[in-house]
Amino acid sequence: MKHEWRKKEKEYYGPKNEPTEVTVPNFKFISISGEGNPNSELFSEHLAALYAMAYGIRMSPKKGILTEGYFDYTVYPLEGVWDINEEAKKNYTGKLNKDDFVYDLMIRQPDFVTDELFEKILKQTFAKKKIDHLQKIKLVELKEGDCIQMLHVGSYDDEPESFQKMEAYAAKQGWTRTSKIHREIYLSDARKVAPEKLKTVLRFNVHR
Repeated sequence: MKHEWRKKEKEYYGPKNEPTEVTVPNFKFISISGEGNPNSELFSEHLAALYAMAYGIRMSPKKGILTEGYFDYTVYPLEGVWDINEEAKKNYTGKLNKDDFVYDLMIRQPDFVTDELFEKILKQTFAKKKIDHLQKIKLVELKEGDCIQMLHVGSYDDEPESFQKMEAYAAKQGWTRTSKIHREIYLSDARKVAPEKLKTVLRFNVHR
């Protein structure tokens, strides 16, 4: 039976549109780092490379690559960890310039994905698609730990309103946000869904 994250892992991917706490364990990701406006061509190229790898791993048995422990699954959603560059932090006025963004884009991977499998798929995918940015992708293991999260419904530009709710909730519980770095998990395809209907999980780390 196919593993479907929307149904099986609601704790991490199905929060309500009100802040709540969650402790996120170690997960594996394929990840690519970049800087600049998410509406840029470079950002789109990074996405294309990341998805090429994600689907390459998902379809690996059909390409003759058999991996111990493999199971059928739905490709996990795109995630982004967002910050601003050091120069922007020095001159921060309360308004964000998207050209100053620094990001790590990533897609979670099942536990059976090893360094060996990753390297095989990377070589195979590059040979077929010739995407230069594939060489920037890494397989990493990350632990978020204690976090506050909520579902944001609407435009990405309206996210500050949700972050204010999350910070107020954290303060009420006596927790402190560790930094302005945050994670976004994209449950909607922005190419197909109207901005006011976009669904995004917002999450940041806290000290309890």
